[in-house]
Amino acid sequence: MARMHSEQRGQSGSTKPKTMDTSWVTYDSDEVEQLVVKLANQGHRASDIGRILRDRYGIPDVQAMTGQAVTDILDAEDLGTDLPEDLQNLIDRAVSIRDHLDENQNDLEAQRSLDLIESKVRRLADYYRGDELDDDWTYTPERHR
Repeated sequence: MARMHSEQRGQSGSTKPKTMDTSWVTYDSDEVEQLVVKLANQGHRASDIGRILRDRYGIPDVQAMTGQAVTDILDAEDLGTDLPEDLQNLIDRAVSIRDHLDENQNDLEAQRSLDLIESKVRRLADYYRGDELDDDWTYTPERHR
Protein backbone atom coordinates (compact mmCIF):
# COMPACT_ATOMS: atom_id res chain seq x y z
CA MET A 1 0.00 0.00 0.00
CA ALA A 2 1.34 3.43 -0.86
CA ARG A 3 1.96 6.12 1.69
CA MET A 4 -0.61 8.80 2.26
CA HIS A 5 1.18 11.94 1.09
CA SER A 6 3.96 10.60 -1.13
CA GLU A 7 4.38 8.17 -3.97
CA GLN A 8 6.73 5.91 -2.02
CA ARG A 9 5.94 2.39 -0.94
CA GLY A 10 6.56 1.42 2.65
CA GLN A 11 8.82 -1.37 3.81
CA SER A 12 7.17 -4.48 5.11
CA GLY A 13 7.77 -4.78 8.84
CA SER A 14 8.18 -7.86 10.97
CA THR A 15 5.10 -9.47 12.47
CA LYS A 16 4.61 -10.78 15.98
CA PRO A 17 4.24 -14.52 16.43
CA LYS A 18 0.63 -15.67 16.87
CA THR A 19 1.33 -17.04 20.34
CA MET A 20 4.15 -15.75 22.48
CA ASP A 21 5.79 -18.07 24.98
CA THR A 22 6.27 -16.11 28.20
CA SER A 23 7.19 -19.03 30.46
CA TRP A 24 10.71 -17.66 30.97
CA VAL A 25 9.52 -14.28 32.36
CA THR A 26 9.92 -13.99 36.15
CA TYR A 27 6.98 -11.59 36.62
CA ASP A 28 3.39 -12.69 37.10
CA SER A 29 0.37 -10.89 35.66
CA ASP A 30 -0.41 -8.89 38.83
CA GLU A 31 3.15 -7.54 38.99
CA VAL A 32 2.99 -6.54 35.32
CA GLU A 33 -0.27 -4.65 35.92
CA GLN A 34 1.28 -2.89 38.92
CA LEU A 35 4.28 -1.89 36.78
CA VAL A 36 1.93 -0.52 34.08
CA VAL A 37 0.05 1.57 36.66
CA LYS A 38 3.31 2.78 38.24
CA LEU A 39 4.72 3.89 34.89
CA ALA A 40 1.44 5.60 33.96
CA ASN A 41 1.50 7.54 37.23
CA GLN A 42 5.00 8.70 36.31
CA GLY A 43 3.52 10.29 33.17
CA HIS A 44 4.42 7.77 30.46
CA ARG A 45 2.14 7.09 27.51
CA ALA A 46 0.92 3.60 26.62
CA SER A 47 3.47 2.99 23.86
CA ASP A 48 6.28 4.22 26.12
CA ILE A 49 5.09 1.86 28.85
CA GLY A 50 5.31 -1.12 26.51
CA ARG A 51 8.78 -0.13 25.37
CA ILE A 52 10.01 0.43 28.95
CA LEU A 53 8.63 -2.92 30.08
CA ARG A 54 10.35 -4.63 27.15
CA ASP A 55 13.72 -2.91 27.55
CA ARG A 56 14.10 -2.54 31.33
CA TYR A 57 12.07 -5.40 32.74
CA GLY A 58 12.33 -8.03 30.00
CA ILE A 59 8.57 -8.35 29.55
CA PRO A 60 8.08 -9.13 25.86
CA ASP A 61 4.32 -8.57 25.57
CA VAL A 62 1.93 -7.17 28.17
CA GLN A 63 -1.12 -8.66 26.49
CA ALA A 64 0.41 -12.14 26.47
CA MET A 65 1.25 -11.81 30.17
CA THR A 66 -1.98 -10.26 31.49
CA GLY A 67 -4.60 -11.04 28.87
CA GLN A 68 -5.33 -7.37 28.26
CA ALA A 69 -3.60 -4.51 26.46
CA VAL A 70 -1.81 -1.64 28.19
CA THR A 71 -4.60 0.79 27.27
CA ASP A 72 -7.20 -1.57 28.74
CA ILE A 73 -5.27 -1.73 32.02
CA LEU A 74 -4.99 2.05 32.09
CA ASP A 75 -8.70 2.50 31.36
CA ALA A 76 -9.60 0.08 34.17
CA GLU A 77 -7.52 2.18 36.57
CA ASP A 78 -8.96 5.47 35.20
CA LEU A 79 -5.51 6.51 33.95
CA GLY A 80 -6.40 6.53 30.24
CA THR A 81 -6.19 9.65 28.12
CA ASP A 82 -9.11 11.50 26.59
CA LEU A 83 -7.59 11.28 23.08
CA PRO A 84 -6.11 8.21 21.37
CA GLU A 85 -2.33 8.27 21.43
CA ASP A 86 -1.79 8.41 17.67
CA LEU A 87 -4.16 11.36 17.37
CA GLN A 88 -2.47 13.13 20.29
CA ASN A 89 0.96 12.66 18.68
CA LEU A 90 -0.25 14.23 15.43
CA ILE A 91 -1.78 17.17 17.31
CA ASP A 92 1.49 17.69 19.21
CA ARG A 93 3.39 17.77 15.91
CA ALA A 94 0.92 20.27 14.46
CA VAL A 95 1.28 22.51 17.52
CA SER A 96 5.07 22.47 17.32
CA ILE A 97 4.98 23.36 13.60
CA ARG A 98 2.53 26.19 14.33
CA ASP A 99 4.93 27.53 16.97
CA HIS A 100 7.73 27.34 14.39
CA LEU A 101 5.62 29.19 11.82
CA ASP A 102 4.91 31.98 14.30
CA GLU A 103 8.63 32.82 14.19
CA ASN A 104 9.28 31.85 10.55
CA GLN A 105 6.34 33.02 8.45
CA ASN A 106 8.09 32.41 5.11
CA ASP A 107 8.87 28.73 5.73
CA LEU A 108 6.70 27.28 2.98
CA GLU A 109 7.90 23.72 3.55
CA ALA A 110 6.74 23.87 7.16
CA GLN A 111 3.40 25.29 6.01
CA ARG A 112 2.95 22.39 3.62
CA SER A 113 3.83 19.82 6.29
CA LEU A 114 1.36 21.51 8.65
CA ASP A 115 -1.37 21.18 6.04
CA LEU A 116 -0.57 17.48 5.59
CA ILE A 117 -0.49 16.79 9.32
CA GLU A 118 -3.76 18.62 9.93
CA SER A 119 -5.43 16.64 7.16
CA LYS A 120 -4.23 13.45 8.86
CA VAL A 121 -5.64 14.73 12.15
CA ARG A 122 -9.05 15.36 10.60
CA ARG A 123 -9.05 11.98 8.84
CA LEU A 124 -8.07 10.14 12.01
CA ALA A 125 -10.67 12.06 14.01
CA ASP A 126 -13.33 10.88 11.55
CA TYR A 127 -12.15 7.33 12.16
CA TYR A 128 -12.37 7.63 15.97
CA ARG A 129 -15.54 9.75 16.10
CA GLY A 130 -18.35 7.98 17.91
CA ASP A 131 -16.19 5.28 19.52
CA GLU A 132 -13.32 6.99 21.30
CA LEU A 133 -14.22 10.63 20.54
CA ASP A 134 -17.46 12.50 21.04
CA ASP A 135 -19.65 12.97 17.99
CA ASP A 136 -19.18 16.75 18.14
CA TRP A 137 -15.37 16.71 18.60
CA THR A 138 -13.53 18.78 16.01
CA TYR A 139 -9.90 19.74 15.64
CA THR A 140 -9.25 23.43 16.14
CA PRO A 141 -5.64 24.61 16.40
CA GLU A 142 -6.48 27.32 18.94
CA ARG A 143 -7.98 24.84 21.40
CA HIS A 144 -4.98 22.49 21.33
CA ARG A 145 -2.24 25.06 21.78
